[in-house]
Amino acid sequence: MTKERRLVVFDVDGTLVDSQADIVASMGAAFDVVNLDPPERSEVLSIVGLSLPQAMARLAPGADNDGLVAAYKDAYVARRAAAGSEVSSPLYPGARAALERLHAMPDVVLGVATGKSRRGLDLLLEAYDLTSFFVTQQVADFHPSKPHPSMLFKAMDETGVGAGHAVMVGDTSFDMQMAQSAGLPFVGVSWGYHPVIDLTGAVAVLDAFEDLDAVLNNIWKREQ
Repeated sequence: MTKERRLVVFDVDGTLVDSQADIVASMGAAFDVVNLDPPERSEVLSIVGLSLPQAMARLAPGADNDGLVAAYKDAYVARRAAAGSEVSSPLYPGARAALERLHAMPDVVLGVATGKSRRGLDLLLEAYDLTSFFVTQQVADFHPSKPHPSMLFKAMDETGVGAGHAVMVGDTSFDMQMAQSAGLPFVGVSWGYHPVIDLTGAVAVLDAFEDLDAVLNNIWKREQ
């Protein structure tokens, strides 16, 4: 009997790659362009995962939102171009091996749902030669900001996998809320940008990517 197709959707920043140095530095540069004091690191990391307009509105209510967004994008791309994505946004330990294991499974398809722009995601995936791993790639350009479930609904539509056979993996409460709204189980990671205590709706929280296979197997067994 043919196995049911499964979908695993990953967040990017704080889940697959540690991009906090780029994010914090680029945010500081953006605020400098509009002559505002930069937010604290903890404030910046608290909004990672939101689309940029929503993130800026939280960090600087009433400020020139469009100007901040444009300045951030320019600073982020320039910083990564100078340093290289592999240096400035390193993959977390075990991330690539976990993706390779899942990608090799004939009944599993992979996706991403990220607050990154299309341009930002393309640059990152190309740097790590991961573009072909993800059959569905949902970015902030074409969806409401997380935690709206639009990205996950589109990912399921593109892959033909229903919520009963899909899983979301992420590091923030925005990822968790998005998964819950779409009816997907959520797997959290402990190494990301939101405290584990905020991931109350996770079916499991990973301390290492090596634990992902067992967690997914347990979820899929419960679905049978």
